[in-house]
Amino acid sequence: MNTDLRLNGITKEYKSFKLDNITLELPKGMSTALIGTNGAGKTTLLDIIAGISLKYTGTAEYFGGKTISDPQVRSLIGYTAAGNYFSPDWKQKNIESVLDAAFDNFHTDRFREWLDRFDIEFGKKKISSLSDGNIMRVMLASVLARDTKMLVLDEPASPLDPVMRDRLCDIFREYTSDGEKSVLFSTHNIADMENVTDYAVIMADGKIIEQGYADDLREKYILVHGDGKDMARYKPYMVDCSGGANGFEGIAPEANRHHFENGDVIIESPHLQQICVALLKNAEKKD
Repeated sequence: MNTDLRLNGITKEYKSFKLDNITLELPKGMSTALIGTNGAGKTTLLDIIAGISLKYTGTAEYFGGKTISDPQVRSLIGYTAAGNYFSPDWKQKNIESVLDAAFDNFHTDRFREWLDRFDIEFGKKKISSLSDGNIMRVMLASVLARDTKMLVLDEPASPLDPVMRDRLCDIFREYTSDGEKSVLFSTHNIADMENVTDYAVIMADGKIIEQGYADDLREKYILVHGDGKDMARYKPYMVDCSGGANGFEGIAPEANRHHFENGDVIIESPHLQQICVALLKNAEKKD
């Protein structure tokens, strides 16, 4: 795989949680979704990748074998947190001056262009006066105003309205269009971002439970519908199944297709969201 990020055995342990042996390659020139419920370890992992958290075991290599201690690596990564990381009292001029001093590749004029594109009238307002959605737009503008090779975004779509989420998908496509830049974003709900997800990493309880190209995952699993009276018969062959007397629906591995083909069921291709929900529910059952 052509990649600008390679993780091997990343482990970080807290009193009640463990990020456990994460091994991952980020496909270059694509958008990768890190999917999991709240508490799955997504933020912990992104903080390590972005260099916010430095206490862990394992290795993280960037851009051909460099480490996060290299200032050039940090400069090439654009990171946004799930919450506001700007001082509440900062105004637009404060953000511009701090980012200009912190990053040689920050462009004030580009930052203002992105604010205009995001319909943000910031000016002399304090960042604390903005809504959560508009704060996220400001943070996105701040990283898009830099010359980066990788965006690492923690729940960027969560505070955005549906229209802005769709625009965010367009931005991801624009950013990766040259095949040289990559996006890694986390989400607990992939539905709105599925059409821009090239690669998916699904996490539960600090572990990766599934990963792969989105198209490959859709081919790896099948969506099965059937009569409720047959649910008990087919349930053992499914990752997850729900329903009642009126019918059932479930996700099964493609390898189990033969168990359903002679039955009175409907087999379809699932959405990535359906696969994720089934795998996450199945992981909860095993805990």
